[in-house]
Amino acid sequence: MRKYFLGGLWLLSLAAISFYGGPVSYGFFFGVTLIPVISLIYLLCVYCRFKIYQETEKRNLVCGQPAPYFFVLQNDDRFAYTGIRVRMHSVFSYAEDSFDNTEYDLLPKDRAVCETRLVCKYRGEYEIGVKEVVLTDFFRLFRLRYTVSGQIKASVSPRIVLLSELKSIADLPMILQKDISSDTEPDIPVRDYGEGDSLKQIHWKATAREGKLKVRVTTGKENQNISVFCDTRRYSRDRKEYLPLENKMLEVFLAVGRFLAGLDREFCAYYGQAKVIRKKVRGVKEFEDFYQDVSRICFDEGEDLLKVLEQVILQGALWGCGLVFLIVHTLSPAFLDATKRLSASGVIVVIYVVTEEELQEYERWGSLRRRIVVIPTEADLEGRL
Repeated sequence: MRKYFLGGLWLLSLAAISFYGGPVSYGFFFGVTLIPVISLIYLLCVYCRFKIYQETEKRNLVCGQPAPYFFVLQNDDRFAYTGIRVRMHSVFSYAEDSFDNTEYDLLPKDRAVCETRLVCKYRGEYEIGVKEVVLTDFFRLFRLRYTVSGQIKASVSPRIVLLSELKSIADLPMILQKDISSDTEPDIPVRDYGEGDSLKQIHWKATAREGKLKVRVTTGKENQNISVFCDTRRYSRDRKEYLPLENKMLEVFLAVGRFLAGLDREFCAYYGQAKVIRKKVRGVKEFEDFYQDVSRICFDEGEDLLKVLEQVILQGALWGCGLVFLIVHTLSPAFLDATKRLSASGVIVVIYVVTEEELQEYERWGSLRRRIVVIPTEADLEGRL
């Protein structure tokens, strides 16, 4: 609006010197003409002399955990700065206090100190804090963006979600017990009969009591091993797409592992990193080392989910399991066929699919022994896993 008003005054002054002349008309013309020139020179001086400092308490952060942060706007000149605004990195992190709508005016030798806390949303390495500063002149005619040279690059680790239960296997409590005896069965756990269950496993007393087929839940030591597999393929080159996805996959990986470690249940974790990595974990103490390993996982576009899974299966480690968790992003016919072979052998397979696609498209492929749970990238895990 000011630009149009000043432009109108300039045209009026031009008309005045054209039709009337005289020192007043020329003075008015040169005065209006010099206003934008002086404003631009002032803005360029501020641009060259302006200083900003920013710092956070530490560069190694954890998703969702606030970290103290501050930035300082500094004026070391003999003239005032006006119309200063800051723009924060907001795609992967955010400040608890918003500064985007705040305008700062700095008197000569003045400074503004702003303190807040930053929260990182995703695991990975990216810039946080102030991204750029917007400078405006006194008359609001021009605007320059000052890109902050000292960008803060944070290394963010995935958070650990503590689960009270795993909803996906809530009907199989015995498989998570630490001490299991196959010699005695004081209270035999049963569940509804499902397609593929052996007739030998039917519990006839429970069937007669409830009026529908019930089968025993396997509780023997020979079939109580647990494995957790995580896909480490990168499915995009756009950080806005792959960071939320990879963060949620590792979050699921750690949440399941921490739940099992909290029960003191031993489990084997598998993931691909140029070769198949196998980690055996038992208890919270060993989980700490496992967390550090997971935090260093590098997702790779060249990783082949099916190839890595087949290598794990060929090692024979999954065949002796009673329960296998698979954390993936997509389901292909070949992948589903591999999981079908596992479930047909008596293994209970739980597939966590981290995706934003339609839920029904995946969940209709599930069954009692091959359970498919869809996890949106921004979903809370409590009550969903």
